[in-house]
Amino acid sequence: MENKAGPKVAIIILNWNGLEDTLACLESLQSIDYPNYEILLIDNASTDSSLQVIPEKYPDIEILALDQNFGFVGGNNKGLTYVRERSDAEYYLLLNNDTVVASDFLTKLVNAIESDENIGVVGSLTLYYDLPDRIWSAGGEIDRKHWETRMIMIGEKAIDLPNTATHEVDFVTGCCLLIRRSVVDEIGLLDERFFAYYEDVEWCYRASRAGNLISLVPESKIWHKVSPEKRAASPLVHYYMTRNRLLFMKLAGSNVLGFVQVIFLEYLRTILSWTIKPKWKNKRPIRHVMVRAMMDAAVGRWGKAYDLP
Repeated sequence: MENKAGPKVAIIILNWNGLEDTLACLESLQSIDYPNYEILLIDNASTDSSLQVIPEKYPDIEILALDQNFGFVGGNNKGLTYVRERSDAEYYLLLNNDTVVASDFLTKLVNAIESDENIGVVGSLTLYYDLPDRIWSAGGEIDRKHWETRMIMIGEKAIDLPNTATHEVDFVTGCCLLIRRSVVDEIGLLDERFFAYYEDVEWCYRASRAGNLISLVPESKIWHKVSPEKRAASPLVHYYMTRNRLLFMKLAGSNVLGFVQVIFLEYLRTILSWTIKPKWKNKRPIRHVMVRAMMDAAVGRWGKAYDLP
């Protein structure tokens, strides 16, 4: 008998000291028009009042409280493992707690992935929360020659999106990623060596290599509270982006030339520029972080960097 409510979706939201953002995300989910979903909130050992306030405001939402901060990857893997063991959901949705969603975002995602059995992963058009008509991610591209990744149409107006139909991309951001349960069964969970950043790229790449299409659904929209300026100034972001790009290259099978190009022609050249050019003096404090990232990658030191700020 056909399920008129549609296949069940388990929505996994990770919270770490993000009470206000998480409440806003949950509030937006109260208005979605997709009827068959469940929410699992993973708390990464928050020290704010999240575990007191959220259960009071949303008593029907299941919360998995972890005893330590497992990072984005580890926390989401705890959630994926939990729903795989306890839920009959056919799809899993990773959703950042610092997002708000359109009322039809999940309906659009499910309709798109259900329309083609070859599609294994779909993602929403992600817009800036503070600039709601501007794109943060219309999916992502991987340059396999230089092993660079980039968000498609970042900073451009949503009205200028050339293709509004569901279409293939190299990856979709883990900010909002819907994946078939069968694909997770096939390729496994997120790789916890990343801890944070690049894990979504590698997961999509792994799914693609297993024969699944990765698609953007532009008609599905969410808004993300992200600041490119803050990310660019963060030593921690620079560390994980530098190190984890090298891990992704290793897992994707880059040859020696690829590593030489990235490390010597890009990373070390950047560090030299930050050292000698006065206009980049504000970048100089990040130099040691990049060097540390390369050294850690060289010896296979992955996961959380405990002694970084």
